[in-house]
Order: sequence, then C-alpha cells, then structure tokens
Amino acid sequence: MPPVENVADLNQPDLIFYDDFRSGRLDPSKWNVRTTGKVVNNEQQAYVDSSETIYIASTHENTGVENKVLVLHPHYQPGFTTRDGQHFDFISGRIDTREKFHFTYGSASARMKLPAGAGLWPAFWAMGYGSWPENGEIDVMEYVGEPDWVSCALHGPGYFGESALVNKLFFWNGEDATSWHTYTVDWAPNRIVFKVDGVVVYRVTRPMVDFFGPWMFSNEKYLILNLALGGVYPFKTNGIRAPYFGIPEDTVLKIREDQVRVLIDWVKVYEF
Repeated sequence: MPPVENVADLNQPDLIFYDDFRSGRLDPSKWNVRTTGKVVNNEQQAYVDSSETIYIASTHENTGVENKVLVLHPHYQPGFTTRDGQHFDFISGRIDTREKFHFTYGSASARMKLPAGAGLWPAFWAMGYGSWPENGEIDVMEYVGEPDWVSCALHGPGYFGESALVNKLFFWNGEDATSWHTYTVDWAPNRIVFKVDGVVVYRVTRPMVDFFGPWMFSNEKYLILNLALGGVYPFKTNGIRAPYFGIPEDTVLKIREDQVRVLIDWVKVYEF
C-alpha cells in the first residue's frame, strides 16, 4: 500500500498548464502575441508585437527574493499606423494560447497586479473557437481602472455585454486591485464559479444561462491576457468622451509617463 500522502495526491487535480515566466522570455510554445486587425468595442489601442509592450521583468516585492513577471506595458505613440492602415495614439499588448493550449472544464487562475487609472481595461479570459458569441466567452477578470472593484462575466447568444451574467467584486479590508490577487474560474459541465483569492464571488449554473440563451460552455477554450485602453466597457462606467473614448486626461498622462503596467506572476490550469 502506498504512503498516505501519496493516496491523498491521487485526489488532486492534474496541472495541465503552467507558466511562471521564470525563463525570462515569453514561451512561444505556450503563447501567441496578437497584433491589431479588426477593432471591437471602440478600443483606443493597437496591439503590437514588441518588447516595449510585452516583456518579462524582475521584481522583489519586499521579499528580497527575485521573481520574474510578465508585463503588459502600454505606450503613448501618436499616429501609430497598423499594417492595414488604421491609426491609433496608443500601443499595448495581448497574448493568447490559441492552437497551443486549450481545455474543457477545469480551474484556471492567474496571479495579477493591476494599475490604477480610469479607462485602463486589462482582462484575463477564456474563449472558444469559432464565431463570437456562439463560441462562448468566460471573463475571469475584467477591470476598468477603478481600483476598488473587478468584474467577471459569461458571454454567449442572448447574454453578452454588461446585460445579464456579470458580477462585480468590491474589495474588502482596505484591499484593492493594485495589490497582488489571484483570479480564478472553476469550470464544470453545469456550473461556473468565479473566485478572487480563493473566495467565491459569483456562481453561475446552467439553468441561469439557459434562461437567457444556450449554454456555450461545453467546448474547448483557450486563454487570453490583454491590456485594452478605453472602449465601451470603461465608457459605460466613467462616461468619458475626451480626450479619448473612455480615457480621461489624467490616465493619458500616466501612460505617457510610463506609470501603467499590468504584472502577471503566473498562469495555471488544473484539469478536473
């Protein structure tokens, strides 16, 4: 008979994806860097493949121990033109695991530290293959730059935008989104549970989804990390139209002065 601790290990879920960016470079076997083509939600940034916007950095975080983190770092670059002729004043970063890693059911988490600034729109999410919203979207963490809250949501036919299956967590005990937090989704065949630092903040059951439209969460999903700037979701919260849609002047100044960075310590997925 195996030792007791090994018996217990048999009940643990399998770790099927993990990246702590310790190698000091973005692993191309796990991640794709995406560049801007079609722009949705009236976002104000172009995604570019650049070491200016996506890179690995060292941090110590008051521990004295060096740690590697992924950085998404936007820049003010007036008149930037994409290959297809679109013009933007900001560049930023977006990565995903499409065609390199996907899963159906399990627990996906990312440990992240977010910047303050109205109109900043970072997200950690999972998307199915095919056309949106029929492919099903799981937003594990979204944030529009107001440090006291983050949100999570599901999107599919009949339930998308900020209309139905969405919830906000307002932080407690003086915490906010600019500190390190772990954002998690536990995805099962008939239930999806969102957590922050292990605390359940939203539970969606299949009947809840079926009330609005078909359940689109039985298919493979891949992971996405990005930092958008402005756009519909920030605008719906802050009402800012100028100098940029969803982005006030003080946030533009923060970007121009290189004060805005999203840090990701690690990403992991366990299979149920």
